[in-house]
Amino acid sequence: MSQPSNQPEADRPRNAPARYAVVTGGGSGVGRATALALAQQGWYVAVVGRRTDALAETVRLAGPRGGQFRIARCDISDPSAVGRMAAELLAAWPAVDLLVNAAGTNVPRRSLAELSLEDYRAILGANLHGAFHCVQAFLPAMRRQKRGTIVNIVSDAGKWASAKAGPAYVVSKFGLAGLTQSINAEERSNGIRACAIFPGDIDTPLLDKRPEPPPPEARSRMLRPEDVAACVLFCVNLPDHAVVEELLIRPR
Repeated sequence: MSQPSNQPEADRPRNAPARYAVVTGGGSGVGRATALALAQQGWYVAVVGRRTDALAETVRLAGPRGGQFRIARCDISDPSAVGRMAAELLAAWPAVDLLVNAAGTNVPRRSLAELSLEDYRAILGANLHGAFHCVQAFLPAMRRQKRGTIVNIVSDAGKWASAKAGPAYVVSKFGLAGLTQSINAEERSNGIRACAIFPGDIDTPLLDKRPEPPPPEARSRMLRPEDVAACVLFCVNLPDHAVVEELLIRPR
């Protein structure tokens, strides 16, 4: 399942311990931007997703930093697949310092009048259950380390319901916000912190799944994936004793 890239010692930052991150949804959008930004700061990054070609493109875009990546093909809605993926990474790496749950999806027929049970389950599987599976898979290692950061990419639809987002997406994002709070409530004594980032509209391929995808001029006024990646890095780079529990970012 995991396809390791070469990881030469020369690529590690000098005089700094190696840091290891797992990023779901690493083949596009916020996940890709976050993975690339982490690599620029010297992290080793496992990009997780269902499409090997998209994950490989992320590694290609990293250029000279591509050796810091591992590709982990995985359907995170499947708990067994997540368990295997996590076991492979934990066997290959000395630690996992960061988990970024950036995977997410939606469907065009998303209103209450149109939403099918199949689509409802698929959205929750990718947006909420997948994040839960990944959290459960990596928490034991973080507890043993007595450190770890989990960043959940939510949405402002996780604070205010929106007809634009649809009920399944809203439910999944409210749930993801609650999962973040639960991690902080239960795991802070183990040195683990969690942050929920609530972006407004982002110009990503997910927009193409709207009933009416926005035109280029509307997209130009939205957040960029790199803006959200910068928020992730802000939260991650704080001292271990500090945690940004929630961060709301919108286009100006």
